[in-house]
Amino acid sequence: MDSLPELTFGQRLKVYRERSGKTRAVLGGLVGRSAEWVKAVETDRILPPRIHMLDRIARALKVEVSALAGELGARSAVVNGPEHPALASVRDAVNRFVVSEEASPESLTSLRGRLATAWRARHQASDHRTVLGGLLPGLLRDVQRAALAYEGDERRQAQALLAETFGLTQMFLAYQPAAELLWRVADRAMVAGQESGDPEALACAGWFLCQVHRDAGDWDTAMAVTVDLLSVLEPRTADGNTNLLALWGALNFEAAYTAARAGEEGRAWRY
Repeated sequence: MDSLPELTFGQRLKVYRERSGKTRAVLGGLVGRSAEWVKAVETDRILPPRIHMLDRIARALKVEVSALAGELGARSAVVNGPEHPALASVRDAVNRFVVSEEASPESLTSLRGRLATAWRARHQASDHRTVLGGLLPGLLRDVQRAALAYEGDERRQAQALLAETFGLTQMFLAYQPAAELLWRVADRAMVAGQESGDPEALACAGWFLCQVHRDAGDWDTAMAVTVDLLSVLEPRTADGNTNLLALWGALNFEAAYTAARAGEEGRAWRY
């Protein structure tokens, strides 16, 4: 039974923190945040953190997540969602690395077509996770093989496709109990985007990486990633194509939303 039923999340956090004998600075240090961030959460100035950060806070305070979260805990299954039956096969595909060139790589044109089909399913299929769960394992394998086998400009193009494929994989993983995979996929997408030298691939990978950091409550890093990308892309916007300009706009929105989540109203309006 909930012993603190009438309290907001922030008030509940303050009670458990004080019961544990920890200052805001100590708790912040244990979970990788500042004392000011803890204060902002406790005073309900910002929204409660996502489940991954809730788990870190609960472990730092030596309480159950359900006790700390209260009403939020009852909604955790909705926030994170159940495990999709295809998650195991996607997890296996993410965890496997193509390390040999035993077979000839698929053409980049064919891979682009398969990736476009997967994106259409993501946006149009009524049960898009089931469709993606069937497409992603093979696509991840074959795009990795292409990125390993091709040379020169074709390899850079394959790396751009790989970054995009990891981004789509991140969409499949969202709201499922697979936090460790989200981080791995976001990181590998960013590396592939860097290897590609393609500003669109880099911007897309950074857009996804920003969201992972923000959803974990690490707003400083989310903002740093986004602002760094904006500074790199700004010189290219004058003659950029529609897709690059759309990504530029999306990154500005991410900066605004991240600032708003952190309670920085002026900075949010600026972006």
